[in-house]
Amino acid sequence: MKLLTFIREGKERLGVATDRGILDVEEAGRALGVTVPAGIMDVLSAQEEALSVIGKLAKEANAPEWYLPEQSVTFAPSVTRPGKIVCVGLNYRAHALETGKSIPDTPVLFNKFSNALNAHGGTVHMPEVTSQVDYEAEVVIVIGRKTANVGEDEALRAVFGYTAGNDVSARDLQYRTSQWMLGKTSDGFAPIGPYVVTADEVGDPNRLTIECFVNGERRQHSNTSDMIFSCAYLVSYLSRHMTLMPGDIIFTGTPEGVMLGYPPEKRVYLQDGDVVDVVIEKLGTLRNRFAR
Repeated sequence: MKLLTFIREGKERLGVATDRGILDVEEAGRALGVTVPAGIMDVLSAQEEALSVIGKLAKEANAPEWYLPEQSVTFAPSVTRPGKIVCVGLNYRAHALETGKSIPDTPVLFNKFSNALNAHGGTVHMPEVTSQVDYEAEVVIVIGRKTANVGEDEALRAVFGYTAGNDVSARDLQYRTSQWMLGKTSDGFAPIGPYVVTADEVGDPNRLTIECFVNGERRQHSNTSDMIFSCAYLVSYLSRHMTLMPGDIIFTGTPEGVMLGYPPEKRVYLQDGDVVDVVIEKLGTLRNRFAR
């Protein structure tokens, strides 16, 4: 199932992407007299029960007025209020090598904050304090169960689904100090979406094609099988250091092809008006415009 959050009449609404368009869950539920989850965070809390209700609703919702053309929808972040935004650096072999770093022995972790959240179709406003804004296409794990000290063989049971993400990075700020935070969590620097695709539809998250395009030019092209630490390993590793909660999201790292990996004389960082598409197999296309 492909779930999303969109804005209608000034409020966040839960939607389901279908062949007929975006099903407005609230509208259909009200018309059919069905109590439905109010939003994606409620779905993550209830999980099986919520998905059962939504699945049944989608089968019974036949009125055309309950569906919206996807191109007319204003998206919100696919996960609206994550408690944690954990990010993994240098998690693709080729990316580590292109940036001149050694292959890490343990996951390299940093964080973003909620101010960085952005949506499919949203504009990323680049602060005046940076001139080196870079793209990073990433698979983002969406946690669906309270999880602590879980083994790698059971870790993916804690995953509700996956979404596409762009770990936008201001390189001149990122490397100002040994801590990367300043270059990672400016307002709008964590676009995610357009959907949360449930784990059953994705299958193995480490067998997905991942690409990034800037103004239609392909800059990144890889497969999540090149991850150094798999999605299962990352969930297990994190759960041994902190309790993961429903709605927490994990950016799993980016493949080679970022601007930082180019020779210095060939680096052209994102400019006003650039459009970046993150395209991930089974997860869809996350598109954002960049502006000064």
